[in-house]
Amino acid sequence: MGIYERKQREKERRKDDIIAAAREVFSAKGFNSATMEEIASAAELSPGTLYLYFKNKEELHTSLSINILKHLGGEIKQVVDQDISVEEKIERFRDVFIDVYDYDSNILINLFHLQSGETLHNLSDEVMQQLKKYSSQAHGAIIDVVKEGIDTGIFIDEHPVAMADVLWGSYAGIVLWVDSKRLLNDQKDFVRPTLRTAFQIIIKGMKVK
Repeated sequence: MGIYERKQREKERRKDDIIAAAREVFSAKGFNSATMEEIASAAELSPGTLYLYFKNKEELHTSLSINILKHLGGEIKQVVDQDISVEEKIERFRDVFIDVYDYDSNILINLFHLQSGETLHNLSDEVMQQLKKYSSQAHGAIIDVVKEGIDTGIFIDEHPVAMADVLWGSYAGIVLWVDSKRLLNDQKDFVRPTLRTAFQIIIKGMKVK
């Protein structure tokens, strides 16, 4: 391995260390209270070194969202590649959505806020391209399954992108809305049963009568 390759691997390793430290700090203190200095300390680096890798706190937080979006896309693709019916694939998407919520609900919530907020304007072109890439991969895989269902006469003949948007939008909306209920009752699990109910209704509506 040459000097350049070693430096690139070291750079990626350090970036991963920063992201891991940021996840711990954000989870413990929340986005607004966490500081770049605290994240640098957790990663055992100087604050100046952090800014060599991330433009600002928003971009660092977004990198966590990109990671979970990448994870979500990978899980969705595994479902798409299975030799099962399109109806089963849609049902598996429900399970994937719940599993990813369990994986890291705080970062998932941030992802959905991010996709509808002003933070996008504060990101570098590189981070924006990553966000678009993994979002398109996840959303595109859902579209492919919906289109397959339409082409085989199982699903109603509506635009596949719009139908995929219903699935994705329902996921985001339920996670954001139902999660907010935890402010009133943090002992009850609202998200999972609501997602199951939503998918039951959506799948029924997607099928040809």
